[in-house]
Amino acid sequence: MYSSKTSERKLDHINICLQEDVEHIALSSGFEEVFFIHNAAPELSIDELSLTSRMLGRSFSYPLAIAAMTGGHPATEKINRTLAEVAESLHIPLFLGSQRAALERSDLADTYRIARKAAPSAFIVANLGASQIVGEDGVKLAERAVDMVEADALAVHLNLLHEAVQPEGDPHYKGVLEAISKLVENLEVPVIAKETGAGISKEVASALLDAGVSAIDVGGAGGTSWAAVEYYRSQRSGDFFYARLGKSFWDWGIPTAVSICEVRSAVPEGFPVIATGGVRSGIDVAKALALGANMAGMALPLLRAYFRGGKKAVLDELSCVIEELKVAMLLAGAKSASSLSEVPLLVVGFTAMWLKARGTLRENVKIPW
Repeated sequence: MYSSKTSERKLDHINICLQEDVEHIALSSGFEEVFFIHNAAPELSIDELSLTSRMLGRSFSYPLAIAAMTGGHPATEKINRTLAEVAESLHIPLFLGSQRAALERSDLADTYRIARKAAPSAFIVANLGASQIVGEDGVKLAERAVDMVEADALAVHLNLLHEAVQPEGDPHYKGVLEAISKLVENLEVPVIAKETGAGISKEVASALLDAGVSAIDVGGAGGTSWAAVEYYRSQRSGDFFYARLGKSFWDWGIPTAVSICEVRSAVPEGFPVIATGGVRSGIDVAKALALGANMAGMALPLLRAYFRGGKKAVLDELSCVIEELKVAMLLAGAKSASSLSEVPLLVVGFTAMWLKARGTLRENVKIPW
């Protein structure tokens, strides 16, 4: 049965992300502990750098994606249209927000369909939660989500932490890997597994690889904390129990920089790894690629840019990120985005200790002990 709470929750999430400090506090993305070795004489000119990227058989102008944000409430249709227009103009992928609301109520489907209308040639990724695919109707729901937006791929979001601290959550993941395998077997588009802010370990990455997914979005800690978002929702409604849960798990997870290395250590070199979670600049994008990601995505900065100044502000934000990436590549001596994975890195602090303890250091990564 449809409940209006699903749709209203979408709007709550947007408003809280705009009004409150929802990012991790004690736990960072880890990018600040990753350092390039400055190359003062790279024998490169900035105009000869190649920022093109490939993923799942498609070429893109930049190794950037617009990460999953929204949909499912009438107020979100304009947001998705704008993000789709930006994805189309920059020739980068667009990940849509969870389509659960539209699967429950068909009159909300246009809040997602608008993306394909606004971006007829863009690489659009449909989105469904792991809780929705577990069960007899999982494949049918996934097919409907893909068909709804004429998607090029489907992302299954693994948001167990979010489900566990949300009053309306459904933290039942038993059988999730088998359900993902069924999607892989039955869908005509690639299946991407993605976390939503708590990261993916090498063990889970290996299990997802065995399940047949075509790419992994690490969705690491350090950006938006959905436990924090639910803390604010519960605090506003006077629900002490769930407010306490959200606050307790505000900083739970694997930092994004660490999760990239964890996942990369468990999958073949050519397997697509997407870095989201606290990516806030082109330098962060460069570090993500140097650590082993193939692409990086942003959500919260673009959402805030949209409400600050619409399409122009979103384009301005991404233009700055792209220029920062180019300068970082030049100073690191990387002629192409893909060659960033070969430049030397120094990693310090908590990130270095984690990578050493877990045996996930890459050949180009050094630690100072």
